[in-house]
Amino acid sequence: MDPFDSNSTERANLPRNMIENSMFEEEPDVVDLAKDSAAFPTFPALDPDEVAYEPRSSRLLVRGLGENDMDEDEEDCESSARLLGMSFMNRSSAHRSNSSPYTRQAPPRSCSRPSARTMVVCVLFLVIVASMTMVLYFLPGCTFTKTGCRKENKTTPIEPPFPWSQFRLPHSIRPLSYDLTLNPDLDNMNFTGSTVIKMVVLHNTKRIVLHSANLNISKATFKLDDGEASDVTVLEYKPRQQIALNFSEELKAGQYCVLTLDYSANLSHTYDGFYNSSYTDKDGNKRVLAATQFEPLSARKAFPCFDEPAFKATFLIKINRKPDYMTLSNMPKAKTTPLNNGLVQDEFEMTSVNMSTYLVAFIVGNFTPVSKNVSEILVSVYSVPEKKEHTDYALDAASKLLDFYNDFFEINFPLKKLGEYPLALACFNPPMIVLSCLLPSLHTLICSLSFLSDLIAIPDFLAGAMENWGLITFRETSLLVGKQSSPLEKQVVASVIAHELAHQWFGNLVTMSWWNDLWLNEGFATYMQYMSLQTVLPQLDIGNLFLAVRFRALDKDALNSSHAVSTAVNSPEQVEEMFDSVSYEKGASILLMLNASLSGDQQFRKGIIQYLKQFSGLNTDTNDLWNSLTQIEVSTQHQNVSEMMSSWTSQKGFPLVTVSRKGDQVTLTQEHFLLTSDNATHTSSLWNIPVTYVSDNCSLAPECRQLFTLKTKSGTFKVPESVKWLKLNYRNTGFYIVHYGDDGWAALRDALANDVSVLTHEDRASLIHNIFALSRLGRVSFRHVLNLLNYISNETETSPVTEALLQLNKIYQLLDKRQEYSLVARMKTYILHHFGSLMDKQTWEEQESVSKQELRSALLETACGLDDENCTQQAKALFKQYVDSNATSRIPGDLQQVVFNVAAQSAEDWPTLLNLYGHATYDAEKRKMLRGLASTQDARKIVWILKAGLKGNLIQTQELPLVISTVCKGFAGYLFAWDFIQENWDRLIEKFPVGSFAIQTIINSATSQFSTQAHLDQVQGFFSSLKERGSQMRSVQEALETIRLNKRWMEKNLRTLQKWL
Repeated sequence: MDPFDSNSTERANLPRNMIENSMFEEEPDVVDLAKDSAAFPTFPALDPDEVAYEPRSSRLLVRGLGENDMDEDEEDCESSARLLGMSFMNRSSAHRSNSSPYTRQAPPRSCSRPSARTMVVCVLFLVIVASMTMVLYFLPGCTFTKTGCRKENKTTPIEPPFPWSQFRLPHSIRPLSYDLTLNPDLDNMNFTGSTVIKMVVLHNTKRIVLHSANLNISKATFKLDDGEASDVTVLEYKPRQQIALNFSEELKAGQYCVLTLDYSANLSHTYDGFYNSSYTDKDGNKRVLAATQFEPLSARKAFPCFDEPAFKATFLIKINRKPDYMTLSNMPKAKTTPLNNGLVQDEFEMTSVNMSTYLVAFIVGNFTPVSKNVSEILVSVYSVPEKKEHTDYALDAASKLLDFYNDFFEINFPLKKLGEYPLALACFNPPMIVLSCLLPSLHTLICSLSFLSDLIAIPDFLAGAMENWGLITFRETSLLVGKQSSPLEKQVVASVIAHELAHQWFGNLVTMSWWNDLWLNEGFATYMQYMSLQTVLPQLDIGNLFLAVRFRALDKDALNSSHAVSTAVNSPEQVEEMFDSVSYEKGASILLMLNASLSGDQQFRKGIIQYLKQFSGLNTDTNDLWNSLTQIEVSTQHQNVSEMMSSWTSQKGFPLVTVSRKGDQVTLTQEHFLLTSDNATHTSSLWNIPVTYVSDNCSLAPECRQLFTLKTKSGTFKVPESVKWLKLNYRNTGFYIVHYGDDGWAALRDALANDVSVLTHEDRASLIHNIFALSRLGRVSFRHVLNLLNYISNETETSPVTEALLQLNKIYQLLDKRQEYSLVARMKTYILHHFGSLMDKQTWEEQESVSKQELRSALLETACGLDDENCTQQAKALFKQYVDSNATSRIPGDLQQVVFNVAAQSAEDWPTLLNLYGHATYDAEKRKMLRGLASTQDARKIVWILKAGLKGNLIQTQELPLVISTVCKGFAGYLFAWDFIQENWDRLIEKFPVGSFAIQTIINSATSQFSTQAHLDQVQGFFSSLKERGSQMRSVQEALETIRLNKRWMEKNLRTLQKWL
């Protein structure tokens, strides 16, 4: 087997979201060129290990001519002719007869017994007709159309075949460096470019295949070794966004070559590739800019490239701009050169490391920086000029986190920027200014030793942030914090910064080989984000948030529509769908579990340091990580890490551990926790589970924790018979759910009733989450859930209360959407009764503790959402005070959402809030206003805000997923939102890629509260009709499964609710 190129003879899965002009083409027919290459004499026959296919819709791009299109009739008949040709070449005569487009007429009834002579004449006639037809089809001088041979074939030559049929690129060629020159025109929103790619041949081949999307290639030249550059023909296959060069003679392994491509394109109007953006400044003027977002598959929309993570190379970037703009890229600016046309060219240093294409970034616009020198790293935070005052917190947090990561990983910030930065040191050391003037060469030398990391807030940015090496891009709400912002708002910003900076090591320095192992990037960055903040900024109390996201990851992974952490990825949609809670939160959760199970505080750290150093600058897969961790010496009681952890990454889902006791013996049994058991594939899934437990003898301190490894279906250990209860999964560090049986649950319930503090707050929250999950599974009745919650009125900690409220609110909303009005009223009474005393204790003044802010916002949002009069009156009073002071009177940050929600329910205050939204400059506050506006129960306002979000003027389209999810929570809006999605689906997938996190959010929000057969049929029917426009998305299967589960739970528990509420 060819060790570099795929030689699979199966057809590659074509993208379902065909791009632009290719969107409505049929899947191409194919022909085996290894067998039938003689049909195309221009190109030599391929080697057997280079079997390729000819897509019918491939197009020929000829230098200077652009795309060679045919009119519709020609194309239809050309396709028909090619189909006939393939049938003639590859099928038996019997098969050809059966598939013939010609129909033999039945003879007249008077000729029921024809003579032999008549039969011979008829056969000869049919043979002549068939022969003439074939001659017409294959005449070289004829373009055969529906109306016959109506014109000479002077302009439509036989198209060469596209030489590659796979979604993944061949590995015969490796890029070494890119030299990019870009000319963005922000007046006309387009750009031209030139890309020079230096490559090395790894394996003998007659083709080069790379990526290009929506680029009009006007000129292509190729140079081999020291030979002369010559013009070459570029083939393009749009459905896979691939271009190719064919060669009559093999390129030999070890040879070097250079491909130069000139092209033009429009700046993207979506949020990927090289896209245009705009904002309104403080004077009301519209400002334009151009920015990039390449992950996962969009570098190819800005320049032709080998757009897969494993094809790392260096990059030299030059951008031509107007003098009144500035540019930024991964590396510092090397020089600026005036051009004859009035433009200037900014040239950036070549990257000091090999990078994957998805990490390349460049921006053209007007931004203002604030900077700080941290351990020889110049950290700069950029924003639009009027928001410069909101960058200080981000600069401080980034500086502290970089210091932490440099120390923790024992590898300094990896991207060394070799540029001459006069301010890098001088700004922070006044004597240096004088010295640099006297000895400029010394100044250059010192400055060249500094590293540099830029963080920039983009006004129009879909993702939360993107870890581009050396130029990290953020949504404004993820980076900018006002001077009076609440600790909760600072927690959000610090979390995103910590995540993106962790990527500079996990993802940038060491990169997954393919998107199937995305968790190596995102799971690690998510884990490090929480772990680093607990050390660097402990006042942010990040532990509650990490616990909550682990619960949500369990909820998602309990579905049959979930996927393994490391899973096959074979299409663009599947790549997009990997950016989900499994790759992020589950990945982080299993790393936490592994760290907690290893002996010694530093074992895990030593293992990941070895991993980073061993694979620095390289690409890896999951086994590389486990092998690195296994090589680190651990105590004999622990097993091979690779053996343990492969069970957590190679199969979807997680285990349910059931506990039973008999005397001093405890028996643990594991099974797959799978909510959908009917029609699901049952497997004998087993996990290697590091089970931790505490008991009533010792339950709070870390020293109380005991560890038992459950490798098989069941296992036993002993405890003293005097032990009253066991609590498994200490502080919820393991990724599994526990069922204690009736007796075990009763003992834990009694313990909490007697003393809430007998367990850590993480363990109490874990019990609440687990019993709701078991109710959804059908293992416990809802009566058991309500019995456990009887203790909650004595609860004071954030995580148990917020988890209980979240679970109860889900049920409340399901009942509300089903119009079970009597049960809705009872559920409201139940919630206010059990949480009322805690709600009443909350103040409406400034609160410094993050944990108490989280608790207060959850309690008061629930109270006001249930129309508690005391809550709504307080919120209205705060909003009036805010409006009367012309927005100068401050609403505490954690109370802003509840205040804006209440205001939006008033016919008088909704327009006031909309006006405040239009004039707000602080992004975190503005987003809360938008969420409040979308929470209205006025049908006309709901329709307006949905349309405004899609239009993108007053409300940025990047906020549309937030608008839809908020509208769907209310009774008045959820059906409007569902209709809106169906009516505007094609426009939605133009703005957000099929399978993207935005589309996942929209689908989940719109369908997760359906619980009837009628809605299930509607959702299934709509998505089935989409075909390649989204029908096969994993999120669709998740939506359908969730509706079925909602329906099942309601049918099973309505009577219990009626009895027990």
